[in-house]
Amino acid sequence: MKGGFPQAARASLADSQLRRNLGHATSTIRAKRARVVGEVDDWEALREAGAQIKERALRHLDVHLERLEETVTRAGGTVHWARDGAEACAVVAEVARAHGSEEVIKVKSLASDEIDLNERLAAAGVRAVETDLAELIIQLGEGDSQSHILVPAIHRNRAEIAAIFRRELGVEVSDEPSELTAAARAYLREKFLSVKVGFSGANFAIAETGHVVVVESEGNGRMCTTLPEVLVSVVGIEKILPRWEDLGVMLQLLPRSSTAERMNPYTSIWSGVSDGDGPREFHLVLLDAGRTDVLADEVGRAALRCIRCSACLNVCPVYERTGGHAYESIYPGPIGAILTPQLRGLDQAPTLPWASSLCGACYEVCPVKIDIPSILVHLRGRVVRETKAEGLSERAAMGAMARVFSSRRTYEAAQRMAKLGRGPLASAALRPWTRSRELPQPPSQTFREWWREHRA
Repeated sequence: MKGGFPQAARASLADSQLRRNLGHATSTIRAKRARVVGEVDDWEALREAGAQIKERALRHLDVHLERLEETVTRAGGTVHWARDGAEACAVVAEVARAHGSEEVIKVKSLASDEIDLNERLAAAGVRAVETDLAELIIQLGEGDSQSHILVPAIHRNRAEIAAIFRRELGVEVSDEPSELTAAARAYLREKFLSVKVGFSGANFAIAETGHVVVVESEGNGRMCTTLPEVLVSVVGIEKILPRWEDLGVMLQLLPRSSTAERMNPYTSIWSGVSDGDGPREFHLVLLDAGRTDVLADEVGRAALRCIRCSACLNVCPVYERTGGHAYESIYPGPIGAILTPQLRGLDQAPTLPWASSLCGACYEVCPVKIDIPSILVHLRGRVVRETKAEGLSERAAMGAMARVFSSRRTYEAAQRMAKLGRGPLASAALRPWTRSRELPQPPSQTFREWWREHRA
């Protein structure tokens, strides 16, 4: 992140079409979500149950992961442990090569984007084919990238998508949604029926039974997890649920918070392999990639509860104006502002904890009750304390203020000096701050000065 969020956001704010696309999409999703959530009488109890399930899973993550390995292996699957993205991608590439496949068909997966799977597979001579419609649009676009967790191409309108399809797929289509989906369907159907290796992430993995769960809206995920000869799933270690019954809570929270549906159109659940049903070989790759480091932070680790619903993005006033690209991460919005700095390291994303107004709307809609504003404040403190480049000036300023406030004499001297900075001089000195704020004017006489003058 060369310029960080402030510089990237400045460029996004200059794009009026982007703001229109985002404003329309997020307001529509917010309204739909509010309606379906309002139908549930015990919604707050469900949120609390979801939070507790995820918290218990994280607290005993080592035990649950070992149990998951045991249950998946017993069902005929193979479990791999990946310390980072390079190791995870190497497993996928090795499986593809072992089966003579130069292509892999993919279910939409944020974990794969996080570890640059497509690029690393390409370097190994394997092409990843995105099958989610929005992800396909991103892949076909020139130098494009995701800008939303749930709706990756939210920054594109229909006319832009039609132009991409005409250019990249060589088809003549209008911007009618039915024509666009038909063109994508024709392109993908050939891939579903010919590619030997499928790839998925997972929304949940259940330690008790060894089941892996993918929820989606288009049906492409079902095709990728059932038609290929081999299936490889890369799953972040935080996606684990201890018990089968925990899934019932999550499948009530996730669809309402993400797509504003009562239940997902497609929920695929599998464990290992079965004769004559689905892939003949299953590989589960358990991905760390910084997650154990996040667990070490007692406050910040609550970010690992996230079930990737994107509700926080759709209510965030900052995201609605800047879009996802400004976060320079595949995890944008409020959750990205707390997750990305912890996964990458604070020094790699030091400005993201400030990409928020701390209004609290994200916490109010989070289905697993992640207190994002509190974690943002916590991470701001860590950035100041732990990163030299970003924290030096603020530490110096806070140190100076501490010295001033520690002595009555220095405090009164500072009050007298403040009078010299009144008016245009102060505004000029603090121009970046006063560009969007009114600078308070120090009074001509402090209370202590007035008291000394009148107490006699």
